[in-house]
Amino acid sequence: MDNTKAVNYTDIRRKAENRKVIKNIILYTLLTVWAIMVLFPFFWMILTSIKSYSEYNSEYVPKFYSASPTLQNYIDAFNAVPLGKYLLNTLIFALATTAIMIVVITLAAYAFARLEFKGKNFVFTLFLALMMIPTELVVITNFTTITNWNLRNTFTGLILPSVSSIFYIYLLKENFSQVPDTLYYAAKIDGTSDLKYLFKVMIPICKPTIITVCILKIIECWNSYVWPRLITDEQSHYLVSNGIQEIRENGFGRENIPAMMAAVVVISVPLVILFLIFRNKIMEGVSRGGNKG
Repeated sequence: MDNTKAVNYTDIRRKAENRKVIKNIILYTLLTVWAIMVLFPFFWMILTSIKSYSEYNSEYVPKFYSASPTLQNYIDAFNAVPLGKYLLNTLIFALATTAIMIVVITLAAYAFARLEFKGKNFVFTLFLALMMIPTELVVITNFTTITNWNLRNTFTGLILPSVSSIFYIYLLKENFSQVPDTLYYAAKIDGTSDLKYLFKVMIPICKPTIITVCILKIIECWNSYVWPRLITDEQSHYLVSNGIQEIRENGFGRENIPAMMAAVVVISVPLVILFLIFRNKIMEGVSRGGNKG
């Protein structure tokens, strides 16, 4: 009898292990297919960028390799237009906007999370309601304001409309709310000011979320297209988003796809490197900001 039970348990365990193996095979197969679908555009972009113009145009059927790879397209990308200047402008715009925004949203999130004032919940509800306004209406209002202030074709005009974000205020406010109230009350008993408590306690504890917001904002600024396109028409203030259009219209021409791809690779590499370096921080910050309790 005992042997029969042992055999049954062994069979059950073996079947469970087989089911687990099958599930893992299916899961990793689906993940592999998904990864190929996601990464293929990047592979094709890089492959096209190392093909010569003649090689690319001679391919009636696209090839997944290059018979004579070249880096000339990358040289042409910097010679046809001031791509280096566009990259520098974008870096200044992204870092300045992110730095100012972090100050603004940190103070706002702290006020909503820890301070008590009349109408706090009502004001916060209004803030969240603003997220329902279509982006096009905000762009029109910002364009009119910046134009009336004579700030077109300036870094100030580029930066000002992007120094705040209701979503990031909400994300950081939820993260701040997770910090135990006992720490705040203990700090107040010791005579610590709210500003000192914010910098000495709240920010160090919520550092992953703040880093995540910084990275996401830099990516957002780097990929910004509509606003820079509207507010700048002088080459000296073009960002990489404007630069791609400039390359397409006045640089290589629309038919030189390999050179265009080389410029896109140059513009994309900083964001890819940034994400690869801080991917763990991004995941940690988003998970901490999305969980409460």
